[in-house]
Amino acid sequence: MTDINAQFAQAQQDVKQLPERPGNLTLLRLYALFKQASEGDARGDKPGFTDIVGKYKYDAWAALKGTAQEAAKQQYVELVESLKSGAAT
Repeated sequence: MTDINAQFAQAQQDVKQLPERPGNLTLLRLYALFKQASEGDARGDKPGFTDIVGKYKYDAWAALKGTAQEAAKQQYVELVESLKSGAAT
């Protein structure tokens, strides 16, 4: 396992142990980075207007189109680290 993969796996554990729940925009960013890092570019149909949460999640993920999976992992790790230190909300 490469170093970034180990850090990514650790960040996935760390995010569950945060002292307080991040704001909705930060949660969307975490979701999008996780999906991009694990699956690559968004695919499939965009959820309809009746699925507001699904639509926002899809849009956040689709906004990262073209971002390399390794880069998304690094950004995810950095975001979790900033949340742990209290720098981001």
